[in-house]
Formats: sequence, structure tokens, C-alpha cells
Amino acid sequence: MKIDFKKYSDGLVPAIIQDIATNKVLMLGFMNEDALHKTEETGKVTFFSRTKNRLWTKGEESGNFLELKSMSVDCDNDTLLIKVHPVGPVCHTGADTCWSEKNHSDNFLLYLEEIIALRRKASVDESYVAKLFSKGLNKIAQKVGEEAVEMVIEAKDNNEELFLNESADLLFHYLLLLNAKGYKLQDVISILKKRHSK
Repeated sequence: MKIDFKKYSDGLVPAIIQDIATNKVLMLGFMNEDALHKTEETGKVTFFSRTKNRLWTKGEESGNFLELKSMSVDCDNDTLLIKVHPVGPVCHTGADTCWSEKNHSDNFLLYLEEIIALRRKASVDESYVAKLFSKGLNKIAQKVGEEAVEMVIEAKDNNEELFLNESADLLFHYLLLLNAKGYKLQDVISILKKRHSK
């Protein structure tokens, strides 16, 4: 990766920080060669702070680090795109991003997976998801089968509302089963993409 640090008089290049899971842009910082090397060495994104006039690792005070996942340079070799896993809020205000956006996927199914993962840890008295998970994998798989049968039954009739509701129930419980098996919807999408490319 060749980066033109000499293009700007201060030797800094813009670094766009993007969440690798949600694709949300989290913040913009600036890097010099030393910041780039420290980022690569530690796996934690480090910038050159123009206000502090020194290297600054995001999270060094708050603990909200940016774990490096990938890095690429644009076609002019003067701007970095850094994909990260953020540990906590990114903005100093406590917001998820420096634009006060919520850092979750715009794809509702991927967002729903995040909710399922959170509710799995909740009390069984407070969460249907936690209650179903407490009954084990077999019960979750059985529930997917039941919902599939109910959807097929509704498909044979002409009640659009019932069919769509049963379809939603099946999809929701399928996401539960994927989570229980340690997978995500993206794993299934990857297989479908491979099949499509053949």
C-alpha cells in the first residue's frame, strides 16, 4: 500500500473510519507515517492529533478503542479507508459516531440479529428470546419447523396478512437458530453469493 504523505504540506492524510460490520462512517482523523506504523503494529487505530501535536491512539483515555480490521488507500494514494471494530462509542460526546448517528446496520435483518444477541443475555422472565434459548437448541429448531409448517398452511389460502405474519415468524425464528448455532445471516448470504457466481 503506497500512501502519498507528501501531498499535503503538514504530512498528514485523511483517514476515514468505518465500522466493518455496519458500514457506518464513524469518524474522520488524520495520520502521518508514524501513526500508520503504530496502527499496524498495535492493531489499534492511532492518529496524529493536530490539537495535541502528537500521536494519539483512539481510546487511550476512554478505553473506546478502534480495533483495526482492514486498511486501504484511495485511487490518488492520499486518503485512507480504515475498517474497524469499535469498542464502545466513537465520539467524545458519547455518541456512536461523530455525526450522532446510531451505529447499527441500515439492513433491518442485520440489526435484528444484534437485538437477538442482546436479548439472549436478558432474564428469561423479561425476554421471549432468552426463554426460548434457555430451552436449548432442539426447542429452537423445533420452533423453526413449526413456523415453517404454519407458513406453508397460510400459503395455500388467500389471507395475505396471515401469510406475511407467518413468514415473519419463520424468519425471526430462523435468525434465532442461526445465532444458537454460532452463525450469522451473512454466513448464509456468502454461500448464496458463491452459488450465484457459478
